Amino acid sequence: MKPTLLVLAAGMGSRYGGLKQVDSVGPNGETIIDYCIYDAMRAGFGKVVFVIRHDIEAAFREAVGARFEKRLPVEYAFQELDKIPAGFTVPANRKRPWGTAHATLMAEDVVREPFAMINADDFYGADSFRVLGEFLSKARVDRADYSMVGFILRNTLSDHGTVSRGVCEVDENRMLKRVVELLKVERHGNAARSLDGKGGSEPLTADEYCSMNMWGFTPTLFTLLREEFTKFLKERGGEEKSECLIPTVVNQLVTGKRATLKVLPTKSSWFGITYQQDRLKVMESVRALIRRGEYPEKLWP
Repeated sequence: MKPTLLVLAAGMGSRYGGLKQVDSVGPNGETIIDYCIYDAMRAGFGKVVFVIRHDIEAAFREAVGARFEKRLPVEYAFQELDKIPAGFTVPANRKRPWGTAHATLMAEDVVREPFAMINADDFYGADSFRVLGEFLSKARVDRADYSMVGFILRNTLSDHGTVSRGVCEVDENRMLKRVVELLKVERHGNAARSLDGKGGSEPLTADEYCSMNMWGFTPTLFTLLREEFTKFLKERGGEEKSECLIPTVVNQLVTGKRATLKVLPTKSSWFGITYQQDRLKVMESVRALIRRGEYPEKLWP
């Protein structure tokens, strides 16, 4: 059974200031999503599912989805604020999406095989898809045995502001012990630090494994996600900006012994777009990979 690639592309891009999912970074108009799907196809993935919003559907299908519909099966799922369990209501002043856990849950009806979940605005590299594809190709659909591609924290930070990162603690077998979602991480000399928003900070070595939201799951996740998202709504659903995030849910599942998760090291370099200034660096990095022969000049013939 070929695994599916689930691409989260519904983010508002508030820090970036636009619909960054359809911005080109390659020499022939390729987006980051183009490179991710190219790598996924080479790694044996058989289907792609995009999670988007209805208000960007037309632009997204034209600029992104249409490129792939003749190359592999493509399906869409939609993340909207009002798509929540019965008995809950959306706060009147809420505009922020419910987070990556909610976005992933939206794909329950179209994903029935082991799947990788990624962000639409992160470049993960060919080796990352290879190691994750190998893991998922052997996964049992009825077991909560999950995985995550682990990147080194220092290689994932932006030069233009703070970023959110899931920092991981692993055992000697690279099994995840816990993951902590840090919302404001920045470079600090040769290391890093996590800001608490109150003027304080916690030091980080920057050598930690971190999650870049490149996960490997089986369909068992959806039942667990519904439980965790319902719990989140009961506890924090009335807040204007609270989000239910995949690293937080994974941490609950692993520490609660309801799932296991293997951290998969990768030789690939990660780069992504959080701020407008990051785009130039991504474009330069893509061109360097093309010069090294890792990608063709024109991705799609």
